[in-house]
Amino acid sequence: MKYSMFIGRWQPLHKGHLWLINERLKEGKNVWLAIRDVEPDENNPWTAEEIERMVHQGELKDLIADGRVITSIIPDIESVNYGRGVGYEIIEHIPPTEIGEISATSIRKQMRKDGKL
Repeated sequence: MKYSMFIGRWQPLHKGHLWLINERLKEGKNVWLAIRDVEPDENNPWTAEEIERMVHQGELKDLIADGRVITSIIPDIESVNYGRGVGYEIIEHIPPTEIGEISATSIRKQMRKDGKL
């Protein structure tokens, strides 16, 4: 089975991410969320394991149970590289303005203000 891979920190997974994931799902594609194992800090308050647990308990849980979405933790990366004729595409999804303006930084800031982080 093939998957459309998305690499990210997902700190936290939000509506902008879900829009992006749904772009592939609505085309009948499966999705693989590769969770970068970044060192927790101000911009990355959760560990990769905590993010994976939140993803599995959140809005994607039914798709995960069905195997349409899978997750894995990967080492932190500095770049994504490929050679010619590798058998897969590199696809950019341009979100509508209201989705593109969603910011995990703003979400974390509000969570801190609300005492949730």
